[in-house]
Amino acid sequence: MKPFSILSLPLALLAAPQAGAQVGEPFIHDPSTLAFCEGKYYTFGTGGGGLISADGWTWHRGAERPGGGAAPDVIRIGDRYLVAYSATGGGLGGTHRGQVLTMWNKTLDPQSPDFKFTEPIVVAESANDEDCDAIDAGLLLAPDGRLWLTYGTYFGFIRLVELDPQTGARKAGNEPINIAIDCEATVLIYRDGWYYLLGTHGTCCDGTNSTYNIVVGRSRNVLGPYIDNVGRSMLEGGGKMVVAARHRKTGAGHFGRTVEAEGVEKMSFHWEADFDLGGRSVLAILPLRWRNGWPEAGEPLREGTYEIESERRGYSLELAVDFVRIQAARQMFGQRDTVPPAPIASQRLSDVVATWPAGRIPVRIGDYMFRPHQRWTLTAVPEAGGTLAGPYFKITIEGTHRALAATEEAEVESVPEFTGAPEQLWRIDQLTDGTYRIMPKRVPGHDEPLVLISAGDCTPSLGAFDMQSDNCKWNFRDY
Repeated sequence: MKPFSILSLPLALLAAPQAGAQVGEPFIHDPSTLAFCEGKYYTFGTGGGGLISADGWTWHRGAERPGGGAAPDVIRIGDRYLVAYSATGGGLGGTHRGQVLTMWNKTLDPQSPDFKFTEPIVVAESANDEDCDAIDAGLLLAPDGRLWLTYGTYFGFIRLVELDPQTGARKAGNEPINIAIDCEATVLIYRDGWYYLLGTHGTCCDGTNSTYNIVVGRSRNVLGPYIDNVGRSMLEGGGKMVVAARHRKTGAGHFGRTVEAEGVEKMSFHWEADFDLGGRSVLAILPLRWRNGWPEAGEPLREGTYEIESERRGYSLELAVDFVRIQAARQMFGQRDTVPPAPIASQRLSDVVATWPAGRIPVRIGDYMFRPHQRWTLTAVPEAGGTLAGPYFKITIEGTHRALAATEEAEVESVPEFTGAPEQLWRIDQLTDGTYRIMPKRVPGHDEPLVLISAGDCTPSLGAFDMQSDNCKWNFRDY
């Protein structure tokens, strides 16, 4: 994190969902990894303070962190929260002097009677003449219980030190080691026997002209070496791209990983400039996919009309209505063409809707034929709130008000009108393999979370999510 001038930003509420950015007051720079505490999400940023969200979608100011400084990170260890942050440093203005400090709290809720940070302690530092800046802290509690801290910026090496998970202090006698160059805002994560070092590459703090992007290397050993997908060491400037500018947003930096369930992961970071929000730095949360053992940013599902395809067989979700044939002349096999071929119009809603029942219609899965009873429109419902996955959606048959709904019997059906009831609101998560999980906000009469499943090749239902089963996975096609 190069030095950043904290601006006084208006707290305008955002009315429309933003692809790749949260809503409410998501204005932050250098956000920490998301932390969940007593029913709410928290993230801290440069300059002190941070954001709070009750659902992971709508964010507001209110998180508190003493010490000011830059680029904090937070991690839960047991029943406490450890926060690391940086004082001074950054390499500009002719100084590399800086410190990384840690402190504890029992809770992140500033309204709790237990809210009280311990006195900060210094765990890493740099002097004016060093080739490293003690700034941009990143924390990892490894599977073996050891606690690690990365720090550093573009103006030298990225370094790794070990901390004591009981005290948050630096392990006695532990000396930092160099693990990367040409990046900053690093953090380590662990998955399937690999340690991944994610760092932010490119230019920082230049608003709409920032070239920040997030890259990654990996190692079987936490001490490195960290190598990218083509064999380059991150000590030599290597790194595979995870996310760069997209959708009128630029300056992706400060990666954090959140695992909600097996196969359901999110990555948090900031966009240094959201063009649709005046170029402000905003919190972003995207699906985290894994491809060939490498992390990459996914895509939140956008409003539109889709085929909803079951991963189980490749059949399509559809209304259980009679199949209406298209009346078109057939060309006999082997017959010589005597006239130029003319296009055949696709079947229209007006061609078939009169044949559908007026009330509730069951839903099934069948061969996709791009027919009106197989075309589903996803529309965000901002007033219904959202989750880390994004806003809740209503799912209707294209051109109608007929909506997909969960039933008390833990089945699915279509109802004639969308009413905004919880059983008609759908959370849609892109999974780590790129497919999607479709989950009603609430199933009437059921407390446990249920998702849309393919109970048989032609039978949709609701059931428990199992990442290992293709029955639980869906694709959205815009054919």
